[in-house]
Amino acid sequence: MRRGTIPGSTGTVRPLRTYGDPLLHAPSREVTAADRPLSRLVEDLFATMYAARGVGLAACQIGVPLRLFVYDCPDDEDRHHRGHLLNPRLLRTGGGTVRGPEGCLSLPGLEYSTPRADHAVLEGQDLDGRRIRVEGTGFFARCLQHEYDHLDGGLYPDRLTGLRRRRALRAARRAPWYGRGPQGDAPGEG
Repeated sequence: MRRGTIPGSTGTVRPLRTYGDPLLHAPSREVTAADRPLSRLVEDLFATMYAARGVGLAACQIGVPLRLFVYDCPDDEDRHHRGHLLNPRLLRTGGGTVRGPEGCLSLPGLEYSTPRADHAVLEGQDLDGRRIRVEGTGFFARCLQHEYDHLDGGLYPDRLTGLRRRRALRAARRAPWYGRGPQGDAPGEG
């Protein structure tokens, strides 16, 4: 990403993977020197996220199983946060558990009240390999935890319990996009 350009402005919008796609349910691998350069991938992630009107997007959601995500998200005080993290580690969460509406670009049209910590601290790298720390509260903390879960093969319905979980999984399985790959293939096809 060149300095001074808007993230995603030179990227390509890529097809999104949807719930049921095996890639979304598997842990992503660490980014290594062999995977670099990643600036094109980060640009594509931003372009895809903006096109889908999201606030965060993990690489696995566009079919790239690397520990990388981008975000462009406000917190509860309406401060704006935009960036990317490679090989992030969740250092700590706190501030109590808050239940709030949560959706996902890989479960389009579905939203369920999901418990998340109100504060999250992650550490990772930027595109140049420099260590960075990102700290969030409120909605931004929710976004960071949500994207981090994707890197371990998790999606927000995994955080639901009881009737909420059953309803979310039933709605996902009945959705026309369930398990569709990037070209609309059902699981196990092509």
